[in-house]
Formats: sequence, C-alpha cells, structure tokens
Amino acid sequence: MSERRTRDEKIRCDACPVMCYIAPGKVGACDRYANEGGKIIRCDPITILDRRVEVGGEVRPFLNADWDGDIGGDDLFLSGVGAGTTYPDYKPAPFIVSREVEGADFVTVVTEAIYSYCGVKVKIDTDRHLGPEAATVRANGEAIGHVTTAEYGSQMLSLGGVEHLTGGSKSEGRVTCDALLRLCNREAVELDIDGGASVIVEAGQPPIVDGQREDRMRVGCGSATIGMFASQWQGLVDEVVVVDDHITGVVSEHQAGKVLGWPDTGIRIKGRRSTPGRYFQVAGPGRGWGGTDIEDPLRILNPWWEKKGARPGLTLLMVSTTGEHHGFYVLDDDLVPQPAPLPEALRASVDLIAENCEAALCTVMFQAGAGGSLRSGVTGNPVRLTRSVQARRTRVTCGGAAAYIWPGGGITLMVDVLAMPEGSFGYVPTPALVAPLEFTLPRAEFRALGGHDGAVRSIADILETGGDYGSTFRAVGRAPEQGE
Repeated sequence: MSERRTRDEKIRCDACPVMCYIAPGKVGACDRYANEGGKIIRCDPITILDRRVEVGGEVRPFLNADWDGDIGGDDLFLSGVGAGTTYPDYKPAPFIVSREVEGADFVTVVTEAIYSYCGVKVKIDTDRHLGPEAATVRANGEAIGHVTTAEYGSQMLSLGGVEHLTGGSKSEGRVTCDALLRLCNREAVELDIDGGASVIVEAGQPPIVDGQREDRMRVGCGSATIGMFASQWQGLVDEVVVVDDHITGVVSEHQAGKVLGWPDTGIRIKGRRSTPGRYFQVAGPGRGWGGTDIEDPLRILNPWWEKKGARPGLTLLMVSTTGEHHGFYVLDDDLVPQPAPLPEALRASVDLIAENCEAALCTVMFQAGAGGSLRSGVTGNPVRLTRSVQARRTRVTCGGAAAYIWPGGGITLMVDVLAMPEGSFGYVPTPALVAPLEFTLPRAEFRALGGHDGAVRSIADILETGGDYGSTFRAVGRAPEQGE
C-alpha cells in the first residue's frame, strides 16, 4: 500500500518518449522538467530576445513589474528556448504568438523540438592535416562521425546523425549525444581521428591540434599567395616558393611573375605541375610547412637547371601560406641552396602574409530535420507548412537565429550555434537533442495552412500568465544577423 502511495505521488512527464515518473521536488532524466507542487514545469526560463538588452551584456530576469508594456515591432521575440515541447505531437505548440510588425499581423509558433535526426558540421580553420578523408572521428573511444571534404583553408568534420545516435550501441548513442550537446552549447570537446590528430573543438575558439593552438588560417593557397604578394618580393629576392599541401607556387613561373617580368631561375619542383608556377602533390599531407608532412622545405626541390637561369649567389625565399614557416637560401658554387639569415627587407613581406591571415576558429553548425510530427504542432496538415517554408512564406529560426533551409523535400535546417542564446540545447535520453524552433508567418498564411488558430495568444497575455510549463522568463540581447 505504501509503495502504491509513493508511486501515486509521482507525476508522469510526457515531454519526451522516455515518459519519466518524477517525484515531488525532483527532475526527470533530461534535467529539463521537474515536479513542482504536483505540476510538471520546465526548469529553464522561457527566453525572450529583447533588442533593448545590450548584446553580450548581462542576462537578466524578465520581470513583469519592470515591463513597460511595449511589445511593438521586433523589440521582443519569444524564442523556443525554455518553452517546452509539442510531444506527443497531437497538440498545438506550447506558444503560438500573435504580434504586429510594421502594421502586419504575424504569428510565431514557438516550441522546443526533439531531434533524433540531427548532427553538427564543424569547420576547423587550419592547414594542419587532421586525418584522411572519411576517417572515423571518435569521442571517448566511440565513433561519432567522420572527416569530410576539406574547404579553402579549413578542415571539415561531419558529426552525429541518426546512424550514430540510434544505429549503433547504447554507448555510441550516448557518447554521440553528449558530444553534440556540448558542442552546440559552446563547450570544448576533444575528438580523436583515426590515423590522424587529436583536436579540441569549441565554437568560436581556436582549434587545438595535438596540443598546439592554431592562431591563424592560411591567407590562400600557394598560387593565390604569389598572386597577392609577388610585387612585394620583386627586386628583393631572385625566387620565391610558397609551400602548400594543395597548390605550391613558384613566382618565376607563375603568371603573376610573368606579368611583372620576373626572370627565369631554373628552379625545378617535385610534384605534379598543373599550370606554370602551380604544383600539386609536392609532399604528403601533415602538420608541417603549409599543411604538408615536411619540416625541411628543400625536400621539394629538384636539381636546378643552370641553362634556365640558375647561378651561384641566386637567392631563394621559401615560405608557408601562413608565414609561420619561412627560410632564406643562397645557391653556392654547386647550385646547392645554403641557409642564410632572412634579410630585413624580406621580413616585412613575410609579416604581411601573417597579417593577412584571418584568426583560426572553430565553427559549429547544428543541422537537423523537422519531421512531420513536429510540424503538427503548427497545423493539422503538416505538408502545408513544409510547402510554405519551401516557398519562403514562413521564416524558420532557432532561438531567434535565422536558419538556412536546404532545398528539396522536408524541412532540413542548419544554424550557427553562436547566433543562438547560450544554453539553447538540451537532450532526452532516447538519445536525441532538443533545440528551440520558431516558425514565423503572416496570420493569413497561418490560417490558410490550417494552423491551430484557436491556440493563438498575444505576447502580452503570455508575459502575464505564462504557459503550461511555467511562467518564468529571462531576457537576452538579440545577436545581430549576418550582414547587419
């Protein structure tokens, strides 16, 4: 009998498929919902984006007593952070907000979405070789993603996804979910790449590769570096080689050098010559000069050809695409390059390469698919919402941050986690991530797609009475969108 009474004191939370029984004063397995006085509440406050709060300033409670009643335009935006979820998806979203913007009536549907299909794309600004393409990326020994195709000056990782969250062992799913959660909430995560490096990734911070902090990304490939700085070197040195894992440049052969009237030097470079002054595969990828595996740049030189301009005393500058590595050489009587001190006149050009390099940072882009059940929190006919989003009649945001919507079927979104309020992400132990989601559309469009019009409330009413999962609010400054 006492066991039954104890069981009866608990409340079953239906905010996710785990369906926890939560005792009074306790929280569920996700740490997001609690039993307070016999009612399930959301532990985190609902987040209001307020343009009147200085971006990056103090996060403060949104107190009704301090509110001046102004809800015009875009000053206030009720985000999905802390709002609660639509699960089990037969009911309207926790908040459907009516507001007037520049004389037009809009509706914003606010929820926290449970994403079993989600992951992150990580851009790591470095020339260092992190690992071969398609190599497995691990956290705490579990596979959570892979290395994908590199981009200009950056290495790219694809992490998470349903196959790692639910398609492997329980441990793999839990570790994947934990790594994604911490990355999305701007925490540092150490990743190990099979056959490659260990890298610490944190959104908005420099990557740390095998214990070494990266400070700058390359100014460009070796060919681009020559195109930018050939005129800086003319008259100061006889030859310049810019070492790069992808395209190594030789100024005397390069079109930039030809336009400037640069004389031939007879230099010959190992690797595959693409076009004049541009060489592929001069060395293997690695963590040395220009993202190659070399520590001695002279390794990429073939014997010089005297008939083409090689001579004793000829000077040579070899430099990487970040300016981090550089060496100055003079050919001896046998046309062998001998190290020499870097002339002060050339130091300025090496420093200029470094100056033109942007700071090396990690970028974490959350990517997920908003499924049909989630869309039912907006309308009883979810495909209409999909078509409205694809036609750009409905704007999709995550915590107020503009989301990129992939073309094609469904609502596949991608958003920069740095544009979202801190602590925007949670999880459920299924495992899956939880993230804020907002759909904003004209009221007429909302009605046309069969939206839950009876659940629409004014923001003034919401601020006064709260919602089903509580009534505490916090205000944060709105991050500027790209281009602002």
